Amino acid sequence: MRPKIVIDRPVPAEVLAYLSQHFDCTMWDRSGPMSDDLLYDALQEAQGLVTSSRRIDEALLARAPKLKAVSTISVGYNHFDISAMKARGIIGTNTPNVLNETVADLAFALILAAARRVAELDRYVKDGRWRREDNESLFGVDVHHATLGIIGMGRIGEAIARRARLGFRMDVVYYNRGRKPEAERELDIAYKPMDELLRTSDFVLLMTPLTPETTKLIGREQFRLMKRSAIFINVSRGQTVDEAALIEALREGTIRGAGLDVYENEPVSPDNPLLAMPNVVTLPHIGSATAKTRFDMAMLAARNLVAALSGQVPPDLVSELKEL
Repeated sequence: MRPKIVIDRPVPAEVLAYLSQHFDCTMWDRSGPMSDDLLYDALQEAQGLVTSSRRIDEALLARAPKLKAVSTISVGYNHFDISAMKARGIIGTNTPNVLNETVADLAFALILAAARRVAELDRYVKDGRWRREDNESLFGVDVHHATLGIIGMGRIGEAIARRARLGFRMDVVYYNRGRKPEAERELDIAYKPMDELLRTSDFVLLMTPLTPETTKLIGREQFRLMKRSAIFINVSRGQTVDEAALIEALREGTIRGAGLDVYENEPVSPDNPLLAMPNVVTLPHIGSATAKTRFDMAMLAARNLVAALSGQVPPDLVSELKEL
């Protein structure tokens, strides 16, 4: 008998066809999330689950007695309760690397948009407020030859650094829990302690995974270390920043502006003060959102699940679960 799996979100037809070669598939094909009750019913006989942000915790695992593997269509896996999965011997996989260049594009789009006030001035023109005599009121800041500080130098960070160095002749400094000598040589970038990076960077870009150590990594103290002319960019996870401290820093002019793709709570509340600030560019967590990249992520998640349920070691087994 073929294993049964549940796919709790629509996936491309080619991905479903591939999974159907190996499994009996139950896929949620409607807009909006699959309800917990429907998912729990579907998981009663399932050995595998494909998801993207569903919390995999004891409450879910208790309803899935035959579950062996969860494959998430995302790089981040902070929705995995690692302890609960370890206790039940559940394999977990993610989809790194296939989205590196796409997320790097988005990060650089935020840098440019925030620096040159693209969203703000787009509204300015469309609202009919542009006057011929307008001059310095429309000024932004240069990106070329400025200093970019990247906190978190993984493969996406390296892709961003490459754009900055080769495309905009920026000086790039980085902070990471471990130094990257090869990247330093290849990209001509420099390692700096985080406090020094914050003090000297014109743009501070946060690109860390969400872990207990990085939760609220950037807060009031870190914003006060930044230049008053600095622009803060976050394309990591919203919880890596103390959002109240960010709002305070923007209101008080501690920093110049921000470009955000992620928030403490998502979808972001309509009354969040960040949405009313003209010096903040706000995007709806779309770092990897191109058709090709999302297809590649879904197919990688499918291949990971096939490997996991075939007794092989999946290529993208999350590190905390490798000893299972």
